[in-house]
This record gives sequence, structure tokens and C-alpha cells, in this order.
Amino acid sequence: MSETLQTTTQWGKLTTTLSGYVGIDTLQEQMRKKALKRGFEFHTMVVGGSGLGKSTLVNTLFKAQISRRSCTNESEGTIPKTVQIKSVSHVIEEKGVRLKLTVTDTPGFGDQINNENCWLPILEFINDQYEKYLSEEVNVSRKKHIPDTRVHVCLYFISPTGHSCRPLDLEFMKRLDKVVNIVPIIAKADTLTLEERYAFKKRVREDLEFHGIQFYPMKSLDEDEEETAINQALREKMPFAIVGSDREYQVNGKSVLGRKTKWGLIEVENKNHCEFALLRDMLIRTHMQDLKDVTDSIHYENFRRDRLEMHSEFAGPTPPYHEMGESNL
Repeated sequence: MSETLQTTTQWGKLTTTLSGYVGIDTLQEQMRKKALKRGFEFHTMVVGGSGLGKSTLVNTLFKAQISRRSCTNESEGTIPKTVQIKSVSHVIEEKGVRLKLTVTDTPGFGDQINNENCWLPILEFINDQYEKYLSEEVNVSRKKHIPDTRVHVCLYFISPTGHSCRPLDLEFMKRLDKVVNIVPIIAKADTLTLEERYAFKKRVREDLEFHGIQFYPMKSLDEDEEETAINQALREKMPFAIVGSDREYQVNGKSVLGRKTKWGLIEVENKNHCEFALLRDMLIRTHMQDLKDVTDSIHYENFRRDRLEMHSEFAGPTPPYHEMGESNL
């Protein structure tokens, strides 16, 4: 009897054959229709120094003019005196799937003479989004669907120096890897030769490992062998060496995104030229929902637990339900 109970409590170990059609296979379609009706939300943050192509990359990823600079016609002429946080939201649709996409830029990061604590405004912004979500969640009469402004991924742009990570890069990622999914990117990778790119990627990975910095996808969160194999292949490719461009050129009668140089055309989506396609596939086609799940179940949950523990310390212990008087119910 104990063996039977043990078997039934392990998901998928005990299979019961149905004698006829029940219809549980329609659950997937039910969920799909409900999700499509509600739409999806995704929040991307881009962090890095000026001139690394953050706006261009975002436009290239979603094949639309969605970056903050594209929408506001701001120039890069003036560097802010402090790190600023600026967000812009769009609703984009493809084959009946609606996505509310929010892109948050951080102009001024790393551009000052003294960059001490320049990550603090970014950390505060991320935590503010968690605080907003928590406030809605604990409301007595909360909304049926809570708007999700939480940052699901932070694309961190590393300057293609060819040497190693700057102290600022390491300090930023070390401070924020516990509160947001960080994806490190080597910007403007076409400024490096293939040999320099390979060596630089290796040194960056070594720096991250030496300083105990976790980047997405985290090894500790792999759930099964299939997921481990997929994520390990991604981890070995990181940081992605990318080239961004929203200009189209004709190659063999086909329009491709690329950058024209005097040595030839760099095709953005050609995996032999750069790793943009790997980044795009991970962010949008294979891991977008997982990025949201990890944000909710790991980063937000850690914030929520800390805030509620802090609140309970000030409020004191809550009496058991049966001891509460009518006036308290």
C-alpha cells in the first residue's frame, strides 16, 4: 500500500488508461484562446555606455522602430549628468498574438568621470516595479489582471575592448544578478576579429565565474536533462557577440539586415557573421516565457518575501483566525 501511495504522489509515474474519450486534450487549446484574448507583456531593460548600439539592437530584435530614441527623436549629443531611467511601451501584433512590449533605457550609465554607485538608480527602478506589483497583489480588492511592469530581462552591453570586463561591468552585474535576469552582450562585435572575439568571450566568462556572477539562464534552475542540454549550449555561447542594424540590403535577390563596410556586408541574422540570431531566438522564440517565470518565481518572490518579513517585524504577530473578534474580520 505504501508503495502505491508513493508512486501516485510522483507526477507522471502512474498512468491510468481511459476507457473512452474524455477531452482533457482540449486544455491546451482552452489555455491558448484565453492567453491570446488577454495578450502578453514583456519588459526589456538595456544597460550600457553611449554609442554601443542599444537602440539599434532593440529595433533589430523586434523589426520595428520601438526604442526610446527612435520614438522621441533624441540625439546622443548630450550626456546626462546622472543615470536616467526612461521607458517606452508599444503594442505589437503578429499572427493574432498581441504583445505589450516595454523597453527601458538607462542613458548616462557608465559615461561619467565618477561612476561610483551609478547602478543604484537602476536597482531602485527594478525594485520599484516589484513594489508596484506587490501593492496590487496584496490589495483587498485587487484587479483581475495585475499590470506586469516588472523587468523580465536586462541586456547588459559590454564594450568590445578585446581585453576583459571593466570593473564597472563586473560591479553592476554583481549588484543586480540577484534581482533581475542578466544577459551579457558584446556590442559591436564586428570591431573584433574572429580570434579576438573568441578570446574575449572566454575571458568574460572567466571573469563572471571568478566573481560569482550568475547570468541567464542560471544553471541552478535547469529542471531536466533536455532543459539542461539546451541551456548549457546557450551558456557556452555567452556572452553573445552581436551586431545590430535596421538597414536592409539585397543579397542574391533577398532583403537582409546588415552593415555595409569596405570589406563587405555583415549580415545581422547570419550565424556565421555574428550571434544576433542566437540572442533573438532565446529572448523571443524559446525563452521569453521562462524569463517571465524566473522573474516571478525567483526574483520577485525573493523581493516579496523580504518585504513581507520586514512588514511582519514592524506589525507584530497576527493572531490566529479563531481568536480575531468580529470587528477585526
